[in-house]
Amino acid sequence: MSDFAWVVDTFFILFAFSLIILMVPGFAMLEAGLVRTKNVTTVLTINTIIYIIASLVFFFWGYTLAFGEWNETNMSKYAAFLFQMAFVGKTINIMSGGISERTRVIPIAIFAIIMAGFIYPIVVNITWGANILKGTLLDISSMHDLAGSTVIHSTGGWALLAAILIIGSRKGRYTKSGKVRVIPASNIPLVVLGGFLLWIGWFGFNGGSVGNISTKEAANSVALVIMNTNNAGLIGGFIVIILSYLTYKKFDITMIVNGALGGLVAITAGADVISPYKALLIGAIGGALVFYAVPFFDKLKMDDPVGALSVHLINGIWGTLASGIFGKGVSIITQIKGIIEVGIFAFVTSYIAIYLIDKFIPFRIEEEQEIEGLDINECGIEAYPEFRRVI
Repeated sequence: MSDFAWVVDTFFILFAFSLIILMVPGFAMLEAGLVRTKNVTTVLTINTIIYIIASLVFFFWGYTLAFGEWNETNMSKYAAFLFQMAFVGKTINIMSGGISERTRVIPIAIFAIIMAGFIYPIVVNITWGANILKGTLLDISSMHDLAGSTVIHSTGGWALLAAILIIGSRKGRYTKSGKVRVIPASNIPLVVLGGFLLWIGWFGFNGGSVGNISTKEAANSVALVIMNTNNAGLIGGFIVIILSYLTYKKFDITMIVNGALGGLVAITAGADVISPYKALLIGAIGGALVFYAVPFFDKLKMDDPVGALSVHLINGIWGTLASGIFGKGVSIITQIKGIIEVGIFAFVTSYIAIYLIDKFIPFRIEEEQEIEGLDINECGIEAYPEFRRVI
């Protein structure tokens, strides 16, 4: 390989890494906008802690557990590491956002160590990485998951499902009769900003997963992946615009943003093996799934303030299936096997970890503290002290 190609691919992966890191403030802004003002600082603190802890844990042992030695010939091994490190915190962001407004900082930080140091690296190992299951009946390394519809989004979604089952819903979210009490978002501009930061980050997330750009064929593949990614997000949001108006005669921007994110999750598995028109179909279904899954989970009294179960778990599954349905040379049977295997492992290990942590350091804050707000009790700093609300 020429030095020029090596340099180009190294630069490309570092640029993709930088775009993915934009998803850190993306998650933070989205979640901060969707929770109440009394819990905003805590959400921002948790997102910051997750990035710091997950990255360090992945540096010290998570990467080696996932991929083995730091060997890379097509680009700088440091660039290759940074790109993979950018992914790890996303699984924890998905989980932490969905249990916002009733959970302490320290238990989430402990779970971040377990997810970044064990659960996620094992999932990567058996799919993208060193593959400890190679040659066994459980081998799922042939599952096609370009940038992690299952490996990242569903893994985080399964962890969130386990957490909600253990921790429960926010105080007052559901009435005794079973009705849903609406808890309004605190800052819609932050929701939209966060959504678009995530959207931009997705171009590095999916585009960078092609792995190189130094040949004509690779550059064309990167362009196709980014086009498919953008189109899936566009149509996911568009479908929710239509459904929102037809259903409620209103345009719900929080749902529209989540519809776009659902489309982005859905295309993440197969953006490199799908035509642009099929990408639109996959994204459209992804947006519709978010629109209908959010109220479905509320009917089950599964309180998810940011809609992460609908966006990441449901569309992580759909996106992986869609790759098998529409992708060139992708086996639907292999995709289903991968979904089931990763789902069982991620859910069971997350449930055990969260259950044990909760026994020693409860995730849930005390009722009075939940009413007063996590910012005062967990951080000592209010995001909006001049109009503090106790509801």
